[in-house]
Amino acid sequence: MVGINQDAPSRNSTATVATLSGDGAHRGRPRSTRCHRAILDAAREQLIKEGYSGLRLEHVAAHAGVGKATIYRRWRSKEQLAQALLADLAAPHIAIEDTGDTREEMLAAVMNPMRALTESDFGPVLRALLSQIATNPSLGDPFRATVVQARRDEIARMVARGIERGDLCPDADVDIATELLVGPVYFRLMFGGELNQAFAERVVDNVMRGYSADDDTPTKPRLDASPRD
Repeated sequence: MVGINQDAPSRNSTATVATLSGDGAHRGRPRSTRCHRAILDAAREQLIKEGYSGLRLEHVAAHAGVGKATIYRRWRSKEQLAQALLADLAAPHIAIEDTGDTREEMLAAVMNPMRALTESDFGPVLRALLSQIATNPSLGDPFRATVVQARRDEIARMVARGIERGDLCPDADVDIATELLVGPVYFRLMFGGELNQAFAERVVDNVMRGYSADDDTPTKPRLDASPRD
């Protein structure tokens, strides 16, 4: 059975993702923030222009004005560099502020990834990496463990707040809530359809109806549904 993870990390998910935008594999002397930023910016530009197959660390190094060894001191492979870039771009669009209004927070859960995809470089970078995320564990597994998990944790906390306020049913399925709120955004990204405020409102209204604490709601999700794999 799937339910609220009461032990979900209390740290702000944005900070968590931002921390993981580095490789986490190398320790030692402090790194140059300017150099780090230059490498990520160069990787972003090359991914958007050339795609993953055209991402070459020697080209990134030249564009960033650093030696190739400087990149390898931070990231051991182009998969690690691509993951760091995804986490860096996703970080500003993870956190859901506690506003005291469950519907408003649910709307933020939909609008955050929508804005990331349509109003920032996260969108074109993700498009360049989608096939690799799906098929390459060296990129897909860390992406799911950081960016995707951070968003799940943030929505879990949002659902827990909604239950505490009496707005959502106490047995709300957090995993399904995440997929109902965020899934439609990525579906439209891949298969077409407008990503706008009106669409986000429709998604939230339908999820709110399904997860309402009102006992008369006939479509309220229950925990006896089959858990996700």
